[in-house]
Amino acid sequence: MGKKEILRLMAGFRKFREKYFANEHPLYQRLSSSAGQAPKTLIIGCSDSRVDPAIITSASPGELFIVRNVANLVPPFEKGGVHGVSAAIEFAVVNLKVENVIVLGHRQCGGIRALMTNNQEIRSDSFVDNWVSVAKSAKQRVFEKYGNESEENLCRHGELESIITSLQNLRTFPFVEQAIKERDLALMGIYFDLEQGQLLEYDEKIDTFKNIEV
Repeated sequence: MGKKEILRLMAGFRKFREKYFANEHPLYQRLSSSAGQAPKTLIIGCSDSRVDPAIITSASPGELFIVRNVANLVPPFEKGGVHGVSAAIEFAVVNLKVENVIVLGHRQCGGIRALMTNNQEIRSDSFVDNWVSVAKSAKQRVFEKYGNESEENLCRHGELESIITSLQNLRTFPFVEQAIKERDLALMGIYFDLEQGQLLEYDEKIDTFKNIEV
């Protein structure tokens, strides 16, 4: 505990404890009861330190079920093997019965930049290369539409297109499709422009992202 960064985090925990444990009816008393957690929304977000879904949405503990990975990707449904992201999606949809699933992408995504700027073969020893290849169809669409644009524009288009790919992959999970049909589970694609402080939502009907007015 000697490093000042860790000491600052522990001081932060003290504030957290005072806020959520010290009141007459503390929130965590309810959240740790037999009722447990009952979040309504699953957010699949990026591991980027600037893009914490709970902070962005000012959510309270227990409101969100969050899965974070490099580039906020959803792999397609696949049997066999070990699948952490898929397991989290299954738990949220089947066990917690969330009502909404949001894929939350963002500007300046390092994972998508790695995907868009890598013109070489995927390195078998690179976890990042292999993981971001989940969105290779998004990369292909971007280069077909915008191949002559700058690297920055290509990365931004890639960030948006990869959200669409993840939404498409979500629909390959049988339990997701079942939840959509039986209880109107909503799938949403949201993009956080951290440079402008704006949120955009994917409109499937017109195949474009529109600014969310808040």
